[in-house]
Amino acid sequence: MSNSLEGCGQITADFQFILFPVVFILVFVFGLTGNLVALYVFIFKITNHLSSNTYIINLAVVDTMFIFTLPFRIHYHLNKNNWIFENVTCKITGTLYHTNIYISSAFLTCICVDRYIAVVFPYTYIKLQKARYSIKVSMLVWAIAAGFMLSLLLYAPEINTRNNITNCFENFTSKQWSQQMAVYHICGLLFGFLIPFTIIMICYSLIARRISKIRNASSRKALRIIYITLSILILCFLPYHITHLLYFLARVGHIKSCSCTEVLYKLRRITMATVSLNSCFDPLMYYFATQIKKKRQFENDMQCRTGILGRIN
Repeated sequence: MSNSLEGCGQITADFQFILFPVVFILVFVFGLTGNLVALYVFIFKITNHLSSNTYIINLAVVDTMFIFTLPFRIHYHLNKNNWIFENVTCKITGTLYHTNIYISSAFLTCICVDRYIAVVFPYTYIKLQKARYSIKVSMLVWAIAAGFMLSLLLYAPEINTRNNITNCFENFTSKQWSQQMAVYHICGLLFGFLIPFTIIMICYSLIARRISKIRNASSRKALRIIYITLSILILCFLPYHITHLLYFLARVGHIKSCSCTEVLYKLRRITMATVSLNSCFDPLMYYFATQIKKKRQFENDMQCRTGILGRIN
């Protein structure tokens, strides 16, 4: 597969025909299993409807929607990046592929803020549970995401055919990069990574300071959830956004070196595959979240039993 850039000729990255299918198959098998199990557990097995449950369920739904598009992407890359399906299918799968990154970042941020409030402001946290605040926040996230997805569906560049190869959501012209794609990349970097990462780092530092004072197990586990979230952002999302930003600068002419552009193109292909691994890593956070809930439920049960025994005595 080659990518044409003005002044640099054709840039090839044939390794992607193996990389994408292998990574996507792993994500489909393990990510789908983990997220479906999470949906079952958090919807049917966990009875205490805390706000963090709502965010986790929404995150699992986002991951599952994305994973169901992967068979199309696997076929596309096995077919040497030649799209054989309808244009509308390309737009839907491409939109879900890209928006998964930003919606996932939003709900990961919600989970961290939720843990921060629970640890630092426990009484406020209890009041927010009664107000079903998490449902309102989730609806807001989905409303913003729907607007972003609709704009992609309506205004994203169509599939393009060159040398009898039909590309889907890639190989855009320089004009498309400097117009439609520029807005998406700048907004994606800002709202999909920089703002969430900043908020999560603030939550991490404030929870860490709180833990140094109270030192209880529940707070330490809340911090562990933020560790996992930071790891997902740094390992999956950070390389993706850095390479996309640099490649965008190359496509609009701010990076002139052809050799540098070729390296950026290949790195971009790698990170486009590895960013999907977040759908496999998210279930790890679900696991630690359930451990916190089990411990909290046990403590509540023990308090109830102690109160009953006290009244009997």
